[in-house]
Amino acid sequence: MAKKRNPAEETDSDLLIDMQDIVKTFNIGTPNELTILHGVNFNLARGEFLSVVGTSGSGKSTLMNIIGLLDKPTSGTYNLDGVDVLELSDDKAALYRSKHIGFVFQNFNLIGRISARRNVELPMMYAGVDRKDRTERANHLLEMVGMQERADHLPAELSGGQKQRVAIARALSNSPDLMLADEPTGALDTATGRMVMDLFHDLNQNHGVTIALITHNPELAEETTRIVTMNDGILTGPPAPQNGIVPAVMLAPATGPFTAITPDDIAAAEAKAAAASQSPTNATPAASTPAAGASSPTPAPKPAASGKPTVSTKPKVPAKPKVKKAKSKSQRHSTTAQGQSGEAWRGVTTGTGTGATWPRFGQSGGSASDSKATPGGDD
Repeated sequence: MAKKRNPAEETDSDLLIDMQDIVKTFNIGTPNELTILHGVNFNLARGEFLSVVGTSGSGKSTLMNIIGLLDKPTSGTYNLDGVDVLELSDDKAALYRSKHIGFVFQNFNLIGRISARRNVELPMMYAGVDRKDRTERANHLLEMVGMQERADHLPAELSGGQKQRVAIARALSNSPDLMLADEPTGALDTATGRMVMDLFHDLNQNHGVTIALITHNPELAEETTRIVTMNDGILTGPPAPQNGIVPAVMLAPATGPFTAITPDDIAAAEAKAAAASQSPTNATPAASTPAAGASSPTPAPKPAASGKPTVSTKPKVPAKPKVKKAKSKSQRHSTTAQGQSGEAWRGVTTGTGTGATWPRFGQSGGSASDSKATPGGDD
């Protein structure tokens, strides 16, 4: 599909996205009329890794839907790669979107009735790629994100982290110019979220993919090259660099195709996250470990606290044999009852259900560390 370019805008050819005076109003002409975006100006240069930061309800996702051609503004102009996309018909906009934009959502948005592989193939099918080529590319992308062994599983059979990795593979299927990521790590644990961000950095720096990250997490935003802030439908922040921007792909030449993520990579990421989350009280257990040979209860009473409690505890010890002397049938019944209640207590805490763990990545099941949600919580 030939791209129509406006010669008057060739001086700003470094801009991939140029949005001016974008207004979005819902329920126009009704008592419930609500304006979400108030004259937003948004530019994005080629090769940028930008983050849009804002609280929930500030208008971030509404802006992303317009950028991704999932919705149209009430007024304003929008040029994407030199094309006035607001003038495209719905069918042409859908075709343009499928070829040029990749989406990664917080809730994955996989189609539940088809396998992971078919989900990755779907954008290529809409773009007219023949079946053999799209299946081959889908397999390659799933291997790249470490999901080749789960390619034939339905989304309901995957954990949260596995679903997100499939969603990233799907977003890469048509080698998009623009990647839109809406809270991509919001439903993931630290280790899996770190891996997702590393993938985004690789895409941007080594493959020249322009990325817009929508997030409320300032730590994630700090990793990007530019930050803009959305507050009550108003966008503020530094403008996109023009006339002299050097895309990241030119600063860091491509190092070749992606390396497939292996179970060892995931285990290393999990270990790194676990080490970072450890409390500094590790020195105390280390001191008590050398005394493993000696019984640790012996040193505990050792401190002779200058007080009467130590003397008063000792009289209670000889008082217990009197109870033992009175061992009768009734006492045996009481100890049996205690044993039974103990069994019942253990059954509650160690039973299956929410206490069940997911199999580790690389085995037949998902990984508990892949998702913050409990098993089945987001399936």
